[in-house]
Amino acid sequence: MTRIIAGTSGGRRLVVPGGALTRPTSDRVREALFSRLEHQGWLDGTAVLDLYAGSGALGLEAASRGASCVVLVEQAAAPLRALRANVAALRMLQVRVVGDSVQHVLDAEEPPYGPFDLALADPPYPEPEHRVARVLASLADRWLSEDALVVLERSTRSPEPAWPAGLTRTDERRYGETTLWFARTHP
Repeated sequence: MTRIIAGTSGGRRLVVPGGALTRPTSDRVREALFSRLEHQGWLDGTAVLDLYAGSGALGLEAASRGASCVVLVEQAAAPLRALRANVAALRMLQVRVVGDSVQHVLDAEEPPYGPFDLALADPPYPEPEHRVARVLASLADRWLSEDALVVLERSTRSPEPAWPAGLTRTDERRYGETTLWFARTHP
């Protein structure tokens, strides 16, 4: 069972789609991540982009903890249904759902939202590294604010991502099978 950990919706259950397409971020990893983000001031009044949103657990946690705007991007049908159900049940007016592929959204001529202060990306672990690199490059190109943070979740067995110009790796944290990579924008 997946729940919002803290904030205005703390304790509320989330619908999580089954099947091989989704791998929800574990409670342990989410708790560690959001404790860090909250401690460093990345949530209060922040514009958040959640790529490969799945059930929305990451973006909805950010909204529950004070993000002013959250955009959730998910393409797969079952996760998208769960995501929309979760947003409707939580009645978070600052949350928008985009049902499209991450790359298609990031390749838009004019970004419909943003810039974002915090981007959370949790692509499927089997996603090829060249596609992850392309997403990071598109993201860094024009979707982020001048002083933004990107958090990328990957398998511990995956190599370090290829960071594009405009993003600098600042940290990594390992939690069992999961590695969180942190990068910042720079002028």
